[in-house]
Amino acid sequence: MALEHDKARAKGLAAEWLAAAWLVGKGYRILSRQFRARGGELDIVALSPLWTRRTIVFVEVRARGTVEQAVESVGAVKRRRVQSAAAQFCARKPKLGALPRRFDLILLAPGRWPHHMKDAWKP
Repeated sequence: MALEHDKARAKGLAAEWLAAAWLVGKGYRILSRQFRARGGELDIVALSPLWTRRTIVFVEVRARGTVEQAVESVGAVKRRRVQSAAAQFCARKPKLGALPRRFDLILLAPGRWPHHMKDAWKP
């Protein structure tokens, strides 16, 4: 049981690392990874690229067998938890909290490039 949990955690960390590298390559600045808050966690918090309107981006990373399965794995409960954690992040960092916010998904599936869904949902 613990071995399966460790494997899942390692897979999740690898997916988050790949997603963060993907974002950096696209000009994003990573502010935080695995931000823990009461009731939720943020996989990645980033600032949008300099050449765009500065936005704080909360990124949920999902690795599944297919991109479709990855999308389906982010339900209403997960979105609410991410939104709650985002509010807590902004409360702790007021200057950043004043920026516009966006919720993105980075979806990973074997044999596919990462799929970045910008503005995947609205609070």
